Amino acid sequence: MLKRQFLMIAAAGTALATPLMARAEAAAAGTGALKLIGFMTDFDLKDDAVAICKAVMDGVAPGVRIIDITHTVEPYNIAQAARFLAGSAPYFPKDAVFVVVVDPGVGSARKAIIAKSGTGQMFVVPDNGVLTLVADRDGIVEAREITNVAWMIGDKRSSTFHGRDIFSPAAAHLARGDDWSAVGPALDVKALVRLDLKAAVLTDKGVEAEVIGFDGPYGNLVLNLPAETFAKLGYAIGDTVPVTLDGKAYAFPFQHTFSDVPVGKPLFYIDSRGRLSVAINEGDFAKTYSVGEGAKLSIPKKK
Repeated sequence: MLKRQFLMIAAAGTALATPLMARAEAAAAGTGALKLIGFMTDFDLKDDAVAICKAVMDGVAPGVRIIDITHTVEPYNIAQAARFLAGSAPYFPKDAVFVVVVDPGVGSARKAIIAKSGTGQMFVVPDNGVLTLVADRDGIVEAREITNVAWMIGDKRSSTFHGRDIFSPAAAHLARGDDWSAVGPALDVKALVRLDLKAAVLTDKGVEAEVIGFDGPYGNLVLNLPAETFAKLGYAIGDTVPVTLDGKAYAFPFQHTFSDVPVGKPLFYIDSRGRLSVAINEGDFAKTYSVGEGAKLSIPKKK
C-alpha cells in the first residue's frame, strides 16, 4: 500500500515538474529584463481565447507583464484597431512589444509579421494594414515574416487561431530578448499592406470630413479632422459652428468641455487625441442623431 502511494506521489511530481522545467528553460533563454507586451484583439472576453493567448506568452516568457489595450475592437474592423494602436503606443516604453490580433484573413495567404517602428517598438501583427497609422507617425524601419516554427506554438497549428499559435509565442520571444532575425526572412517595409484611410479635405470654402469611430460607450463622434485643420476655419471657443452632418444641417457651439453646455445639449470640442469631436453632455450623440461610422461632415469657413 505504502509503495503504491509512493509511486502515485512520484508520478504526480514528475507531471508537475515537466511544465515547471519548461518554464525554467524558457526563463533561462532570456537575455535580460522582460519587455512589456501590449495586447489587443477583437476576441471579446466571452470565452477563453484571451486567457489562452496570455498563458502562451507567459509560458514562453515566464512572468512577462501584459497590458490589455482592448479586446472589444469591433469584429474585423482593422481601421479601428489601427486607430487604437496608434493612440496607445506613445504611452508604452520605447522597447515595448505589441500583439494585435484583428485578423479577418486568418489562415489565408496574408503574412504574419514582426515590424519595428522608428521609436524602437516591436509589433507582432497580421500584415493587413493595422500598422498604417503607426507607420505614418513613427515610420517602420524593419519587418520580417514569421516563418520559423521555433517561434510558434508548434507544428500542429490551427488555421483559425493564429493569435495563440503564432502571434502570442512570437511576441513572448521578443519580450524575453530573443534575436528576432531568426524569426524569418526580411520584408520590404514599403510593400507592407496599408489601409486607404481618408484625410479631411480643406478647401477655400471649408472642410470636408467624416466620422471614423466613436469614443468608448458614450457615442461621441470621432472625426478625421485634426484640431490644427479645424483652426484654419477661424472658429473660436464660444462660437456657434454650422455643420452639415450626414446630409442634415445643424449648428453646435464650440466649447472646451462637455459641462460648458447644459445636460442633454450637443457641442463641438477638441478631444484628448487632438481631433475635433461632437458630443452630447451626458448623452449619446450617435444614437440621438442616428449617425454611423463613415457619415460625411462639412463645415464652412467662418464668415
